[in-house]
Amino acid sequence: MKQITVLLADDSLMVRKSYLKLLKLEADLQVVGEAKNGQQAVALVKKLRPAVVLMDVAMPLMNGIEALRQIIKAAPATKVLMLSTYNDEVYIAEAMNSGANGYLIKHTAANCVCEAIRETNTGRTFFSPSVPKHFHQPKLKKAERKPVSRGR
Repeated sequence: MKQITVLLADDSLMVRKSYLKLLKLEADLQVVGEAKNGQQAVALVKKLRPAVVLMDVAMPLMNGIEALRQIIKAAPATKVLMLSTYNDEVYIAEAMNSGANGYLIKHTAANCVCEAIRETNTGRTFFSPSVPKHFHQPKLKKAERKPVSRGR
């Protein structure tokens, strides 16, 4: 069985260690590095070329969305799964429009995270169940996407 290499990018040491502990239990998932900010995530992706990055949206020095954009340019084969405490449609739309392969809410169940990494690795998108259903549609070309307004 080929292992899926994963880079964890989150400014919280506790969050990174929790996901590291969880992913170590899975034979097909291998954490190859940890980043505590967006700049470090981009540098580690260039060096390590992980299959999937599990990346927080809100990080210091460079946020996850900007890091995502740079990762896509530097390593287009690497898939990026965004991770956030925010279930706000504006954040989700910005992440997806920037090229994310999925969006997980941090309180998502542990088994969901592993499944999300596996799905993302195959090129499919994955969303936490609490993400609004209209984001679950197949990815549109950037020109076909419509921005989501804050008004509700």
